[in-house]
Amino acid sequence: MACKTEKELMSLVKEAKKVTQYGEVASYIPALGKASVNDLSVAIFKLDQTCLSAGNVEKKFTLQSISKVLALALVLMDHGPEVVFEKVGMEPTGDPYNSIIKLETHKPSKPLNPMINAGALAVTDMIKGRTHKERWNRLLAFVRKLADNEEISYCQSIAESEFETAWLNRSMCYYMKQYHVIENDIEELMELYTKQCSIEMHSLDLAKIGAVFAADGLSPMTQDVLIPREIARICKTFMVTCGMYNASGEFAIKIGIPAKSGVSGGIMGVVPNQFGIGIFGPSLDEKGNSIGGIKLLELLAEKYHFSIF
Repeated sequence: MACKTEKELMSLVKEAKKVTQYGEVASYIPALGKASVNDLSVAIFKLDQTCLSAGNVEKKFTLQSISKVLALALVLMDHGPEVVFEKVGMEPTGDPYNSIIKLETHKPSKPLNPMINAGALAVTDMIKGRTHKERWNRLLAFVRKLADNEEISYCQSIAESEFETAWLNRSMCYYMKQYHVIENDIEELMELYTKQCSIEMHSLDLAKIGAVFAADGLSPMTQDVLIPREIARICKTFMVTCGMYNASGEFAIKIGIPAKSGVSGGIMGVVPNQFGIGIFGPSLDEKGNSIGGIKLLELLAEKYHFSIF
């Protein structure tokens, strides 16, 4: 069950926008700091290919950590779960997404899950390809298929901004290389990862990708199986347990759907067997999640009871 009209959806966006003043944009990445605190848009793409939207849904934004789910799906398809989870764990963490502490204190010394930065870097390192270019082209082609949009690319200025400031991520990579969690050249990996995070799309594209996960890996647009059902299930489980950083437990209780956020203000939501949700609201709370986006999802969940629990 979801909004029946765009007017209804617009009224919920208007209500959720009231909280955007209490958040801040991600200015620690200089290029992301230029976003407007007041932006909030949403698209809901149903499995019958009907769509509802509200706000400026044509405004593009970068995926940032939402890309972690898509890279994970590709790498699980490349290698299978057994190989992937030798290098990355499956457990949630109460630490911030960019924390390095568990790498040192956790035995074996591997990232706790693929949704924190250390785990995502290890996953991206596993994308198959003989060259950096081949690996990037495979990832981008996969994302384009998921959104059914061949025009999707990445924002070069944001990728460069992240590459030049990613000292903590580099530190994690060097630490993991010592334990053979990371195998490839660190600078090439950082370039691939920052381009991955800078893949750019609008809310409707993101809702369409969410709809693929809602349909267990089947594209509602083309009827092609893009992700095997079991891999889609694994990805959705990680979204529930780890997708909203160290606010994932609270999110599961209040909203109760698989979702993944990014520090650009994007949120991809999945209501299984019903629809995908794409949200853009760059004003973030202290955990790094879109403050308006979470409020909007709370309003939607309260009104339409779409929790999976």
